Amino acid sequence: MARIALLPQGSVSHEAALHLLGDHHQYHHFKLISEVFMAVVNKEADYAVIPIENTIEGSVNLHLDWIVHEVDLPFQAEWVYPSIQHLIGRDVEGGEDYSSINKVLSHPVAMAQCQQFLRKYLPHAIQEHVSSTSEAVRLVKVNSEENWAAIGTRLGAQTYDLNVLASEVMDHHNNYTRFILLGSQPIELAETMTHKTTILVTLPEDFPGALHQVLSAFAWRRINLSRIESRPTKRQLGNYYFYIDLQMALDSVLLPSAFAEIEALGCHVRILGTYPTYAYSTSQREEPHHSEV
Repeated sequence: MARIALLPQGSVSHEAALHLLGDHHQYHHFKLISEVFMAVVNKEADYAVIPIENTIEGSVNLHLDWIVHEVDLPFQAEWVYPSIQHLIGRDVEGGEDYSSINKVLSHPVAMAQCQQFLRKYLPHAIQEHVSSTSEAVRLVKVNSEENWAAIGTRLGAQTYDLNVLASEVMDHHNNYTRFILLGSQPIELAETMTHKTTILVTLPEDFPGALHQVLSAFAWRRINLSRIESRPTKRQLGNYYFYIDLQMALDSVLLPSAFAEIEALGCHVRILGTYPTYAYSTSQREEPHHSEV
């Protein structure tokens, strides 16, 4: 039984962890993402569940920067989970009269995903950002004298014994979040045919065409890049590293030779992990199953 650090109980991270890992692990919930990372660094937990990218909002730069600059924890798995948000409060389910609600609380990313609904049904309500969707639901629960509601998950509503006033209030219903599992040791998961390797490449200074040559090392070997993103190194203005996802496991003979070619150019290559990846089908949205892993 592994100890899993993640964001608060009832959050999308919690739903996503249950989906991939099941309910037979010890889940340790933290309010801040920094606490999630440090729980593994300090050996209070074995693994951390970290959201790194969202269909609508893009990369979660704060989390990527923690992975790169603050900790040294290998990627052990990646999976995709839908970000399904609901309006949660005390009233009975159903109906579209939300005139009594004067404040809506949620995480800023979740709030941004529901603006069309909020403009249509709650234009009068104050929008307040908090640290997580779960924290938003908790605040609605403990402030029973206030006419507040939260944008959050169905699991969050169940956790704090509140009602779902309106289901799936997102602007876009194809909104998914990519999660990674960080930890020092591999974890036993369901078999999958899909694997990735994630690397950081730092280019040498004053080397015209270096990025082109880096990409060429992968291109002529027919190694597919599913993602490439530049981020500041935080050492000097205008100095960047490149975060690259490769659709290939590290045990392929092609990757080590590609890395050697890149390093011969004077680039630095840091391997963040080679790991299984798990997609999410629309059929799972109706009947998610946790018993297979």
